[in-house]
Amino acid sequence: RRSSDLVTTFCTASSVRLFCQSPFCFLRAVMDHLLGTWKLQTSEGFDEYMQALGVDAATRTAAAQVKPNVIISKEGDKYCLKTESSVSTTELDFALGEEFDETTADNRKTKTTVTCENGVLKQLQKWDGKETTITREIKDGKLVVTCTMGKVQCVRTYEKA
Repeated sequence: RRSSDLVTTFCTASSVRLFCQSPFCFLRAVMDHLLGTWKLQTSEGFDEYMQALGVDAATRTAAAQVKPNVIISKEGDKYCLKTESSVSTTELDFALGEEFDETTADNRKTKTTVTCENGVLKQLQKWDGKETTITREIKDGKLVVTCTMGKVQCVRTYEKA
């Protein structure tokens, strides 16, 4: 739909009621609620997900012990998604919808695109004929990150610091 065809929409992001006149208002509201520092609270299926990616056993064991912080910030039209832990720090600088080269924490070289669809930040990584999707969304005030590789899924939940 074109923005001129959009009817006035009421949307809820976290506990704040927003009055949106356009899809740009909704996108900004969604992205603004993701901004900040998030601390890992729970992680389910992470080892299985890393195994599906092809990560070796020693690296998986070390990664399972880490409780990273995720810091999401914005500068101009670009976003920064930084993951910090005692072991390593990774940083993604991106503009929504624009493909870029990414070197992942497990050293994969991917073509990555980040989009915002239906209130969910979606990161698509492609490499060597494979692909994985990482989604980030706010549920009950928490950042829920879902990583999917084929039929394998991992869910990691973060609380705002």
